[in-house]
Parts: sequence; C-alpha cells; structure tokens
Amino acid sequence: VVVLEHPDFVMTVYAHNEKNLVAVGDTVQKGQQIAMVGSTGNATGSHLHFEYRIKGKAINPRKVLPLDKG
Repeated sequence: VVVLEHPDFVMTVYAHNEKNLVAVGDTVQKGQQIAMVGSTGNATGSHLHFEYRIKGKAINPRKVLPLDKG
C-alpha cells in the first residue's frame, strides 16, 4: 500500500500493488510512478485500488477529481 499525504488533510491510497516504488518519508512529484499495479490480497486480477480521503473519511473520487471528458 502507498499512502500519499496532500495539503488540506487529503490522503490518497493506492493498494494491491505488485511493487511499491516509494518508501515512507519520500517526497513524490506530479507524474512520478509510485507503484506497479498488481493483484495482491483477495484480488482476482490486476487492478488499482484507489481511495481519496479527507480527514480520514473516504470520499467518492469522482466528486472531487476532474474527469477527462474526451
């Protein structure tokens, strides 16, 4: 699992990774690869488990992230 801390008490969570490419305490840049997608745990196939949290509460990411309308 990779957890990124953002300003304003926002956290993003990336799970079921085959391999994490960052470590605790690392600073990451926009566009930087942070993990390799995988199928760990009870997953039945490779996928990204993504969470968007504000003050620890899970929020539907579609409500807060821009959508590509293309």
